[in-house]
Amino acid sequence: MGLRVCLVSPFAWSRPHEVNEHVHGLARELRSLGHAVTVLAPSTRAADLVAGRRALLDGVAADVIALGPAFPVSRRSRIGVPVGVRANLALALERGRFDIVHGFEPGLPSLSYLALRDSHSLGVATFLSTERLGYPPGKPQRERLLSRLDALLATSPEVAAVAADRLPGDYRVVSPGVDTDLFHPEPKRRLIVAEWRPTERPLTRSVFRTLRELPEWELVLLRTKPLSGRPSIPRALAGRVSVRTARDGAGRSALLNEAAIFVPALDGLDRVRLEAAASGAAIAAPPGLREQPELAGAAAARLAEDDELREREGRENRKSAQEQTFAKLARGHDELYRRLATRRRATDADDPLSNRDWIVCDLHMHTSWSHDCGIEVPELLTHAETEGLGAIAITDHNVFGGALEALAATSSVTVIPGEEVKTDGQGEIIGLYLSEEIPRGMSFGDTLAAIHEQDGVAYLPHPFDRMHAIPDAATLRRHLDEIDVFEVYNARLLFEGYNDEALRFARKYNLTMGAGSDAHVLQGVGTGALRMREFHDREEFLASLRSAQVLRRPKSLLYLQSLKWAAQAKERVR
Repeated sequence: MGLRVCLVSPFAWSRPHEVNEHVHGLARELRSLGHAVTVLAPSTRAADLVAGRRALLDGVAADVIALGPAFPVSRRSRIGVPVGVRANLALALERGRFDIVHGFEPGLPSLSYLALRDSHSLGVATFLSTERLGYPPGKPQRERLLSRLDALLATSPEVAAVAADRLPGDYRVVSPGVDTDLFHPEPKRRLIVAEWRPTERPLTRSVFRTLRELPEWELVLLRTKPLSGRPSIPRALAGRVSVRTARDGAGRSALLNEAAIFVPALDGLDRVRLEAAASGAAIAAPPGLREQPELAGAAAARLAEDDELREREGRENRKSAQEQTFAKLARGHDELYRRLATRRRATDADDPLSNRDWIVCDLHMHTSWSHDCGIEVPELLTHAETEGLGAIAITDHNVFGGALEALAATSSVTVIPGEEVKTDGQGEIIGLYLSEEIPRGMSFGDTLAAIHEQDGVAYLPHPFDRMHAIPDAATLRRHLDEIDVFEVYNARLLFEGYNDEALRFARKYNLTMGAGSDAHVLQGVGTGALRMREFHDREEFLASLRSAQVLRRPKSLLYLQSLKWAAQAKERVR
């Protein structure tokens, strides 16, 4: 069964661009594999904008939807995405109900960045250039973006290395993709094609010097970027040198298919080099070219003078390019998308406890057994009864004594024995339904394993509270299947946005949700809780969580924190 996939390009779909060529080829082949693919992009063409508005009204059913007029996009851009375009993007993401949202070059202030930041779908990011990685500038914004990405892709090891400095993670290197039907070897002329850049004059001069020694050869200087001047051609070569502008594959194919030698620019497009390889051209790009551009001319001369070497390299380049087609690229993405889709947990519509009474349960609180809390266990149980709580989880920091004391006490409140365990730099994990204490300082994975060895329930508290140590995005996703309950509301967080981020994450993967007060004073008990069906053991607890509702009963955090500080000061005086 195919997936609903959204590919988002930051560049005007109506204009030639190497990123759009990558997206177009990938979309075409993904559709052939049975996926429903929608491309979102800006456009400069009025007809595209009209069709885009109609598609948004009709339920996002078109192959390509232009969300609005094109706007300046660069790493130095200071112009934000227009409000109307943002609104159209939000509408497309809502109505599209996509399984996968895949943004290209999200390191720019653009549609791609906003789509990945705001989407509730599984997120994939592809980086294609080291020059488009300057956004967002702030580390907190980058961490938020990273927390919403499920896979990181780059079209070369160099791009992956640079991208990893700003957005750390495990990058998968993919091909830019090439259409080997459009680019294919034809009878070769004695023709050299050199990708031209106005800032790379030494490389161009070296090719000119070589051409003077090859009277039977021609040279085409190929411009693949928007017009930025014209190269100066020596008078002696005027009859054998021409300049061509071709910014898309369709315009380059006829030229490259008959070219015998291709000289890439130092900062040229990887796509054009791959197209030349698919066309069976020999490529003059020896090692050390960036330090010594003159080597390009020497390599071209050697290829021009040795027919056997030139033809052999052309055949090898063609063979290599056939492993980097859009079809192979799409098959790799298909495997990735389907693997990511398995992260979403299946939902169970049945409620085996539907005949039970509703109770209020606070899954996160502390007693005097914690180093930073002064509430005695009997006080806590009595107060919980008074507040009308039907169940509580005792989750003291790195100790299990409070839970054992509460279990031994007589109370009408159901007590879930737990412990909030500090890991080695990846935040904290709460174990519920434990039978013995778990030592602090173990790795995130080992702590989860220790909880499950006791047949306990792994509950992840305040997963996005950046005021404290939390698991990084890679660790969180690596152990997602081992987390049983995900806390989506913690009443003690300073910024409500951290709770909102947790709720978004849990909904994205259909995770079982939890909530707690994280109370350190009696006045905070029950400020965060769940309304859930009555339960009597671990299995019934997990079953009840499936239909639980989050209750938010916040009190002033300053008030609660001042009470905590006062209690701690009182203890020190004693």
